[in-house]
Amino acid sequence: MPKPIQWLLSLVFILQMYLAMLVLGIVYLPYALLNRDGAVAACHAFCAWVRFSLRVICGLRTEIRGEVPQTEVLIAPKHQSFLDIILIYGALPRAKFIMKAELRFAPILGWYALRIGCVPVNRGKRGAAITQMMADVKSGLARPGQLIIYPQGTRVAPGETLPYKIGTAALYSQLGQPCVPVGTNVGLFWPKRGILRHRGTGVVDFLPAIPPGLSNAEFMTQLEAQVEACSNALLVEAGYK
Repeated sequence: MPKPIQWLLSLVFILQMYLAMLVLGIVYLPYALLNRDGAVAACHAFCAWVRFSLRVICGLRTEIRGEVPQTEVLIAPKHQSFLDIILIYGALPRAKFIMKAELRFAPILGWYALRIGCVPVNRGKRGAAITQMMADVKSGLARPGQLIIYPQGTRVAPGETLPYKIGTAALYSQLGQPCVPVGTNVGLFWPKRGILRHRGTGVVDFLPAIPPGLSNAEFMTQLEAQVEACSNALLVEAGYK
């Protein structure tokens, strides 16, 4: 496909994606106001539409690999673009994210994120936010589900490196739950910036869970090694050099 045509298709995809977010947000609003399950259903519907329209319009297929967790676990994925958020959330039965606090003010997205149980975190105040989240869990204010935290704290393009932050280990230690690492290659096809969406197959891979009980240092070593090895292998599989 010539690049100008692929760029135009990508623009069409992006415009209709945000239109779909608006339409679905309005259609599901009464259900979401009455019941949090309505917000979850709206988000799952949006994820399904994005995957479908991405394949039809841009020729970008998506694939979920590994055993998708169904119980309460901590999820620690590689974050390369908005697409890994779509794939991971759409695959899980009831997920919630540790998210940037400013996303609370994003139209439609912010309200639904809070409604499904996402936890806003102020940059530079992650420790305080985690403490508050743990207090909410203990008091029964937080709904059960799979808690997703991006260990590097932000999107990391293929080929770039960023350190893994200790907040993930703090959650792992305090929750006492298994942690499921997740690798991905989606940044090759849906970059962290720009309009162009490339043809190919974007993959997220749920890896075997790291059991609870490890020290913070042991946990972080295992987590980084597994996520990076899986993501690098997926990049190579997709033709990245």
